[in-house]
Amino acid sequence: MQKETEIKLRASRETLAALREHPLLKKRNKSGWQRHELFNQYYDTPERHLARAKVALRLRRDGEQFIQTLKSRGQSVAGLSERNEWDWYLDKAKLDLKKLADDCWPASLADLDKKTLKPIFTTDFVREKAEIAWGRGKARVVIEAALDLGKVVAGKHAEDICELELELRQGEPQALLELAAELAADLPLMPCDISKAERGYRLHDPDSYSLSLPSPPIEPSLPLDDAFAALAWYLLGNSQRLAEQYRYNGHWSLLGDWLQQLIELRALLGSLGQAAPRVSSRALREQLDALIQDWRPMIDAGQEDEGVRQSAPEAFTHELDQPRWGLFSLQTSLWLLQRGWMTNRNNRGERQGTAELGNWLPRLLADEAQALQLPRYERQPEDLAEQRPRMERLLVWLHLARTALDLPETDRMYGELAKLYALAQRPLSDECLGARVEQAHTVWTLKPWKLLTK
Repeated sequence: MQKETEIKLRASRETLAALREHPLLKKRNKSGWQRHELFNQYYDTPERHLARAKVALRLRRDGEQFIQTLKSRGQSVAGLSERNEWDWYLDKAKLDLKKLADDCWPASLADLDKKTLKPIFTTDFVREKAEIAWGRGKARVVIEAALDLGKVVAGKHAEDICELELELRQGEPQALLELAAELAADLPLMPCDISKAERGYRLHDPDSYSLSLPSPPIEPSLPLDDAFAALAWYLLGNSQRLAEQYRYNGHWSLLGDWLQQLIELRALLGSLGQAAPRVSSRALREQLDALIQDWRPMIDAGQEDEGVRQSAPEAFTHELDQPRWGLFSLQTSLWLLQRGWMTNRNNRGERQGTAELGNWLPRLLADEAQALQLPRYERQPEDLAEQRPRMERLLVWLHLARTALDLPETDRMYGELAKLYALAQRPLSDECLGARVEQAHTVWTLKPWKLLTK
């Protein structure tokens, strides 16, 4: 068994061609580009037992060589994936079921009859790969860069493969993100948290692609720094999966969900106070603000305008054809991996960052709830929209970390505040103003709200 650490970056044919000649890769290319035609057959049972167990089984032909591979899903966060992989070199193009022994086979599939494994889909592509190596401080970094061009085929359905895959051979995972971010500064490269196997399953069953990562466990004893990192990785990873799926099928609701991940990430970042000095997060905040400011008006308008919804996929394709989204994703991943928010913070910020979430979070929510001054908006409901950023900061923590709170009825408080936030975004009308007054009263008279603001 070996551990595979890699990042996949969706690209266009033009970008793949540009990558071959990119000065950064040319300078560090130690092997030259080597061309391989790879033919890959994936197997599963008719009931998709392997997919549910988060493993992929394939048989690859590379020239005259046949390779049977089993891969686990492993960890995959914001495009950077780490998984276990087992390879067996075979004499012929036929699965060797005896290789799938207990040391690699999932325990959950112990009772599966392996003879029921059948061909499900293929991923055939041309790979041009090169060894990219350089010195990083005193350490040596070696990364295999692969330019993949081909197709995934499942029955009558097909999807193009056009991506750059960077796999770590020697060095730290941070080097993968550093290289990817440098390339994405010049070329549109979209971090893509979906494997070729997942694409095949998605073609076979469109509902098989999960749009959300598992929620991170958030406990009251968790330091704020660790809680922030877990939640930020979660939101960034979700945004990338939603971007991929909206690019794939153009379903309108996915675009709104994608923007919501960015809004929540921005609100999370804006709530940390001295635990994240503004200078440490300035670049990230500016990138987030630009994305939100560009996309929020379209999504707001599209709630009522079918023409806007119809034009949105083309606008999103244009977004992905520019470096901005990919560069933001990669730089944010690198910032989170490096814990960039801890840079140059003072002693008070250090104490905040290391404080237990169960102690820090109630104080934050109390400060924000008191500053919201909801009784005022019973009298002046037309001004409620000015409080959207504050409500966003409250909502993101109530959404993702309310298990760390020792408060009654936190689910209800989150739901009622979310209703008020939705009203704050609606165009003004007599009906809307009346609803704002009523909902503001509902929120500030809730028992948990009173406990926060007493």
